[in-house]
Amino acid sequence: MCKECGCGLGGGAVKVGGHSHDHGQGQQHHGDPGRAHPSLTLNLNRSLMEKNDRLAERNRGFFRAKKLLVLNVVSAPGSGKTTFIRETVVRLAGQLRVGVIVGDLATDNDAARLRSAGIPVVQITTGTVCHLDADMVSKAAAQLDLDQLDVLVIENVGNLVCPADYDLGEDLRVVLLATTEGEDKPLKYPPLFHSADVVVVTKSDLAAAAGFNREPTLANLKRVSHHAQVFELSARTGDGMPAWLDFLVRRRGASPGS
Repeated sequence: MCKECGCGLGGGAVKVGGHSHDHGQGQQHHGDPGRAHPSLTLNLNRSLMEKNDRLAERNRGFFRAKKLLVLNVVSAPGSGKTTFIRETVVRLAGQLRVGVIVGDLATDNDAARLRSAGIPVVQITTGTVCHLDADMVSKAAAQLDLDQLDVLVIENVGNLVCPADYDLGEDLRVVLLATTEGEDKPLKYPPLFHSADVVVVTKSDLAAAAGFNREPTLANLKRVSHHAQVFELSARTGDGMPAWLDFLVRRRGASPGS
């Protein structure tokens, strides 16, 4: 994971809404390039995640002051995040106003799909970075009129590993699990599923065709995500969506600062 392998320490540039933010660690080399230099190890006794956690708490306080319910939506690639988010926002029209931040390594295809439905959206293109962090979200949120929103949805990069480490300042971490994935996915990626406040089993309309084993999947979710609320639905057909939408309306009403 990022805090162990170091992949979250930088490299490349992150583009937020058309602007690049360099996350690389520039290095200057002086003296004879062939000369060996002794290594030096500093024990700082500080978490690599400390800066992100501090920024996440700042985000959380800011979002609550704006009376926003903030969702961090995470899943593997291909689970249907964008369709799920689009249908959620469209079906909430007239009840809650929703804006979206989209994170992808490359392209703005998902943001364009949401924008075509009239949804206010900001794209974060991360390049080689495999997750969103609190600083990226802060910069992207500044490009939305948050005073005109009730809910902010953050569509994280498709990845079941590194996003588990990064608090973005959200109220709810929503993890998607498609019926087209294996029933043992929660057991293979326990940190992310354990961190979930909500698990949404998506693509229920494909369950039969995909040979979805419902009982073992729910048992594995209960084992790893025993504290999470579980919804089963199809964003494409709308089956199961009302329960999810009602949940969001209730949570927005109960959010701190609302």
